[in-house]
Amino acid sequence: MLQTGNIIFVSTIYMAVLFGLAYYGDKRCDQGRSMVGNPYIYTLSLAIYCTAWTFYGSVGHAVRTGPEFLTVYIGPTLMFALAYPVILKIIRISKTYRITSIADFIASRYGKSSALGGIVTIIALIGVAPYISLQLKAISTSFLLISHYPDITLLHFSKAPIFQDTTFYVALILAAFAILFGTRSLETTERHEGLVVAIAFESIVKLVAFLSVGVFVTHMIYQTPGGFSQGFSSLYEVSRLFTIERHTAGQSAGVYSGWAISIFLSMMAVLFLPRQFQAAVVENVDEKHLKKAIWLFPLYLFVINLFVLPVAFGGVIAFPGGEVDADTFVLTLPMLKNKEGLALFVFIGGLSASTSMVIVETVALSTMLSNEIVMPALIRGWSSRFTQGKDLTAPLLLIRRAIILVILLLAYGYFRIIGEFYALVSIGLVSFAAVAQFAPAILGGIFWKRASKSGAICGLMAGFALWTYTLFLPSLAQAGLISQDFITSGPFGIEILKPFQLFGLQDLNRIEHSVFWTMLANVGVYIGVSLFSKPSAMEHAQATLFTDIFKNSRETSESTFWRGTASIRDIESLLRRFLGKRRAEEAMAEYTGKGRITRGQALTTDAGLVIYAEKLLAGAIGSASARIVVSSVVKEEPLGLGEVMDILDETRHAIAHSQELERVSNDLKAANERLKELDRLKDDFISTVTHELRTPLTSIRSVAEILYDNPDLDSEKHENFISIIINESKRLSRLIVQVLDFQKIESGVMLWEKSRLDMKEIVKEAVCATSSLVESKNVRMSARLPDAPAPAFGDRDKLIQAMINFISNAVKFCPAEEGRIDIHLKAAGNEWNVFVKDNGIGIDASNHEKVFRKFHQVKDSSLGRPTGSGLGLAITKRIIESHGGEVRVESEPGRGSVFSFSIPADSVGASH
Repeated sequence: MLQTGNIIFVSTIYMAVLFGLAYYGDKRCDQGRSMVGNPYIYTLSLAIYCTAWTFYGSVGHAVRTGPEFLTVYIGPTLMFALAYPVILKIIRISKTYRITSIADFIASRYGKSSALGGIVTIIALIGVAPYISLQLKAISTSFLLISHYPDITLLHFSKAPIFQDTTFYVALILAAFAILFGTRSLETTERHEGLVVAIAFESIVKLVAFLSVGVFVTHMIYQTPGGFSQGFSSLYEVSRLFTIERHTAGQSAGVYSGWAISIFLSMMAVLFLPRQFQAAVVENVDEKHLKKAIWLFPLYLFVINLFVLPVAFGGVIAFPGGEVDADTFVLTLPMLKNKEGLALFVFIGGLSASTSMVIVETVALSTMLSNEIVMPALIRGWSSRFTQGKDLTAPLLLIRRAIILVILLLAYGYFRIIGEFYALVSIGLVSFAAVAQFAPAILGGIFWKRASKSGAICGLMAGFALWTYTLFLPSLAQAGLISQDFITSGPFGIEILKPFQLFGLQDLNRIEHSVFWTMLANVGVYIGVSLFSKPSAMEHAQATLFTDIFKNSRETSESTFWRGTASIRDIESLLRRFLGKRRAEEAMAEYTGKGRITRGQALTTDAGLVIYAEKLLAGAIGSASARIVVSSVVKEEPLGLGEVMDILDETRHAIAHSQELERVSNDLKAANERLKELDRLKDDFISTVTHELRTPLTSIRSVAEILYDNPDLDSEKHENFISIIINESKRLSRLIVQVLDFQKIESGVMLWEKSRLDMKEIVKEAVCATSSLVESKNVRMSARLPDAPAPAFGDRDKLIQAMINFISNAVKFCPAEEGRIDIHLKAAGNEWNVFVKDNGIGIDASNHEKVFRKFHQVKDSSLGRPTGSGLGLAITKRIIESHGGEVRVESEPGRGSVFSFSIPADSVGASH
């Protein structure tokens, strides 16, 4: 079964199945019946994190370092479990602004800088090429091993000539797959659904394959877990698998610092490796899928690592002399027991783990190289070709496909020259350290508005330079491409510059040593340069759009920062050249269908159309290139920094308002407190109104009983009692009218009968109506009125009621016998001001606004319960506001109060 021909046949069938699944997924997408619109496919696509490193290398890592292999999976678990808001923010930004890659993300954040996008792309290519070669090495090693069955003790295989090397043809097949299903359309933000379906299937295959060999090792070789453990309990090689300690000679640094650095690297890698960004962000179809992925993806990592230690135990026991590479235990253990079918299935599982990573990684890198390096160079070199001429989609797609082939050939070259000198895990960690350099620019960029393009460029270059010096160049030395003296003695014999002990830092392994220096330099330079550099207006605008993505409108936020004119014909022509005729027409029809422009227009100042077109182009050629292309056909009036700051200042006010709306828990708490306060005020109101109703009713009833029991009372007493009944009845009527009026005003059904009137007469009638009340408390009241009429327009009865409420309120709090009320009516511009001043108890400043609230009454311990309903001033405020006026109060405790209101004068009848 394990003859070379059979292995190649089964592998070919498997690849054909993948092609078929990808083709079917794309067809379903074209028919509008997507297969990826669920969180399970999304989670399985994230499992491309588990490459040949996981499938083969985890066991070898466990044998060499014990439980430290878990750090590579603890990191992603922590990232998805604890950093949900961060991942969601990155996804939201990318969807809103049609981000196509991690390079596009960073470039777009820092002013749509093509230079920065190019730097990120170069770092990604150089940093990830070893990781791709790792997958090719895994395919090559596993194929050669299984094809030499039953011999499983070979430690090294001689290199075959390139055109006889199976790995070379595997690389070409993977390139073909990536080209067919990763570059169907130039618009890279149109998801590769067929590719995602195939990757999800491969995630299932590699999981089932690894679990199968794990179960086999645990239950078939050693019968039961108990018997399994008895077989190795005395072996040092096995017991060290349980030990958390340094296993590398010459390193005395704390093991936990090594764990921390490894966990940090894996946390960054699970999101910032180009393939992970592609799967988690670009291919995401629904933000809601992330909610399930934050626990389902860590569960996948747990399950696929469930049998790592059992397989490692089995390998150490089965091959005690080290004659078999620990990275191959997953495959060699079934071969040892002559389980040919299982061995072939394991080979296919390893092939799945490798091919899925290679395909998505090359698609992501090709997008970055095309959009961030090739396109800007073409645009600047042949700018006229992009505003005139033929459809460019075909040549641009050809460029992107050629790039995929070049990337895989470069990775194959790295595998041939350097890959054989390192274990799988070592190669993977080198790439992890490279992509970790993106973390400061991304995480800082989405939370820190002050972060600048200069800071991002300088930080990335500093970190990458040290990564090259401490990791990449030493790998060339170990491959014999440069002198070993570079490692042992430092360049030019300067020992303090030795790449593994830079500036005298010792006792760390080469990965930890590199991460320490690269991140120190990257973060330090990024922050320092950002603090002392002056961002451009575009950088300010992009910083606000990214950091405030959850607060800004998706449709209007970018257009705020654009001003100018553009030819609709030129914009449509541009879309045709880069998206194709059909897609361009669909896009324009979709936009014009919103009614914002008409197809007959020649020019537009509609910022929305320009931004819309730029976003579409960004999905095809990246944000930096899209901006250059759009700028070639529009006449943009650049905003100055001062203008941008003014816009941002307005935005801050809007953001502050939206923040208040978003603080749901605080709002609910405050609303609950307000409800409690209103409930208390309601109780006070009911108590007060009940008291106010009971007092006149009691008086009326008592007097009526006296009159009923004493029909022969003399006329003077009879008249006095009748007068009391009338006055108390009026008091009841006023109270009932207040309650009814307030209810009408609050519900909006109050009928206003407005006409021209004289404010002098309003004041006089109110003074007359309250004269008996004023006299009953021995309060002196005076009124200063203008000689000429005071014309206004309003509801006569309601204004009199408002005036009476002010006077009644003043009487209520004036001291008996010594009370004084002064009323003043005067003109002020085009309005009349009325002042009611008293020498009462006064009002504390904290109650100035509250006195106009419904049910609220100012209480004084010396006066006891205040009379009235607590509605008088609230009614007055609404009456005055309905006339276009305003009420005010000026008061201090013990110094009396001045209540006033203003209403517009009637210019038609004005004679003053």
